[in-house]
Amino acid sequence: MSESLLQQSDRALRPLALVGPTASGKTSLALELARLRSDAEIVSVDSMAVYRRMDIGTAKPSRAERSGLQVHMIDLVEPYEDFTVREYQRGARRVIAGIAERGHRALLVGGTGLYLRSLTDDLQMPGRWPSVASRLEEEADVHGPEMLHARLGALDPVAARRIEPANRRRVVRALEVTIGSGLPFSSFGPGLEAYPPTEIVQVGIRYEPSVHDERVRVRFGELLEEGLLREVRSLSSEPRGLSRTARQAIGYRELLAHIETGVPYDEAVSTAVQRTLALARRQWSWFKRDPRIEWLEPGDDVLGRLLERWDARGGNETSTDGGTTAADGAEFTGERLVR
Repeated sequence: MSESLLQQSDRALRPLALVGPTASGKTSLALELARLRSDAEIVSVDSMAVYRRMDIGTAKPSRAERSGLQVHMIDLVEPYEDFTVREYQRGARRVIAGIAERGHRALLVGGTGLYLRSLTDDLQMPGRWPSVASRLEEEADVHGPEMLHARLGALDPVAARRIEPANRRRVVRALEVTIGSGLPFSSFGPGLEAYPPTEIVQVGIRYEPSVHDERVRVRFGELLEEGLLREVRSLSSEPRGLSRTARQAIGYRELLAHIETGVPYDEAVSTAVQRTLALARRQWSWFKRDPRIEWLEPGDDVLGRLLERWDARGGNETSTDGGTTAADGAEFTGERLVR
């Protein structure tokens, strides 16, 4: 990493990351570990938990669950604000450094892979060009993302091959960076294919489709019983609404369609469940490529094995290589809907 998260003397405090697909039980495990180890402070790695009042659908730990514990990187911004990978990276690095200064150890928990990679690999994020993005959004409103994708193909064929023509958010972001920086969007991304040594110890809960799929379905029903529709309705009634980023959160997006455009309730719920199942598969595909992650089997004593890793203080050596790069704005739409 080009800039170490910790001082050399603090190597015993190297963060431990608990990762895995949605519905793998990461949050519950993290809370249990933090109650058993007083030196643990939880750092959320969730692209939607940063939003205040988006509590039920993001499955944030409740106030009661967090009682007596330190949980960071949640409730950072209002739902009408956009939030970027770069902002997460800056904030999380400050939090982790502060935890180490207190003699404690960061327990990173979540499934937003790009957020985690921004920390494990010190990804260098391209900037923002709001005026360019605004103009592109206007063009997308008139002509659709497919026209912009064709334009991207002429400017950056590599990026165009990596992005689906209908994926408006990524097409617009790729063109924003390409036009704004004068460099191809794809030039910011090769680092995601490399897995250099990292000072963050990584442990994952393996994806088991038969188990996870059922947990997703059951948990979404529980979220609805807890008042998810009421939460989404309250957010939709606020004058400033929800930002482009916040509106993509699974569960919120579908229920907003029900509230705002009349999509039948049952259809909205079914779509949300299917999107969550697809998210779990994407998360597993992302994480399983990383050879630095040690995988735990769901049927084992996962908490016991996690505690062993915590007490061992083991892990990879810190990389001395330069930071890798990634395109801020890559696909991520809420790291989990269920814990």
